[in-house]
Amino acid sequence: MIENPWIFFVAALIPILLGAIWYNPAVLGRRWMKLAMISEEQLQSGRFPVILLVTYIFSLMLSFMLYTIVVHQAHIGSLFMGFDGYQEQMTAESGELFERYTAMMSQFEGMFRTFKHGMLHGAIAGLFIAMPVLGINALFERKKAGYILLNTLYWMIALMLMGGLVCAYA
Repeated sequence: MIENPWIFFVAALIPILLGAIWYNPAVLGRRWMKLAMISEEQLQSGRFPVILLVTYIFSLMLSFMLYTIVVHQAHIGSLFMGFDGYQEQMTAESGELFERYTAMMSQFEGMFRTFKHGMLHGAIAGLFIAMPVLGINALFERKKAGYILLNTLYWMIALMLMGGLVCAYA
């Protein structure tokens, strides 16, 4: 089903590249620092290569998870899991269940596999997953609504672009 696994590694670069623009002091970085109550000195502390590496690993995790959200065909096999002999038929690539699965995939394999569709589901993930998580943390950290909005918009755009890539090219 996944034709291009390398796209996950490419999609994982999006939050880093977008963040370099979004949180740049010339764009929204100064506003973010004010809302986050963080100084230039604090930003300079820490080991930036380690931060980038961990960010990339987390972004890679996101790109793999987005596949299950933006590609509907990723779930077709789960329709058959409750049937007796599922595992044997699917691994042997023979039997009634395997034939049904193959027929469904041949009929529906390319449906909704566009960049635009992936962006839609990325936006939904941003709104209904990223925003609540960011919002809950921000509330307990006593951050302002602008902080939630600024970070939610960043993640919505990042997830839309990642979702688009994964949906269209994975």
